Amino acid sequence: MNLVGKTGQAVQISIHNPSQYICANCEQILPDWKQQQFLWVVVVLQQSRYPLVEKTAQVETEKERLREKFMRFGCDLSFNLRDRGYLTDLIDPRTGYPLLSHPGEVPHDDTAVATALLNYPVIKNKCRVLVHPQWGTAVYPSVLLSEAPPEMIELVTRAIAPLHGWTELPH
Repeated sequence: MNLVGKTGQAVQISIHNPSQYICANCEQILPDWKQQQFLWVVVVLQQSRYPLVEKTAQVETEKERLREKFMRFGCDLSFNLRDRGYLTDLIDPRTGYPLLSHPGEVPHDDTAVATALLNYPVIKNKCRVLVHPQWGTAVYPSVLLSEAPPEMIELVTRAIAPLHGWTELPH
């Protein structure tokens, strides 16, 4: 799904089968989730106002703004899907730990998952930075995990995205 925010910054949301890392480490990342038959990974990419390569006060403020935007959206989506009976959680991009479940022994790595699922390159400096085909390093990746079917995730996402100032772009 391609969306755009009020400030004109793009948001891309895609739904994927879990990466090998998530399959191998699910119980270490989410110890409350036992033997999930179906698990889907929702990757949320937000376009940043600045490249996220340098560690400056401006970049750190922007990362915090995008993290907060994701947390608000992710909580809405997660609780909506949970109300429908689907285990769902969002991963805090700063810590790598789930927000609504007990944290496991292994933190989740949003950049690694975005790389594995979207095949985007990564620049390795002090922290690893995703490189988006259109936005370059001005991209903030975040991840939700859910057992809801992709059609349900998409339906709920379309319903709540406008509440977060995101409108869908025509295909």
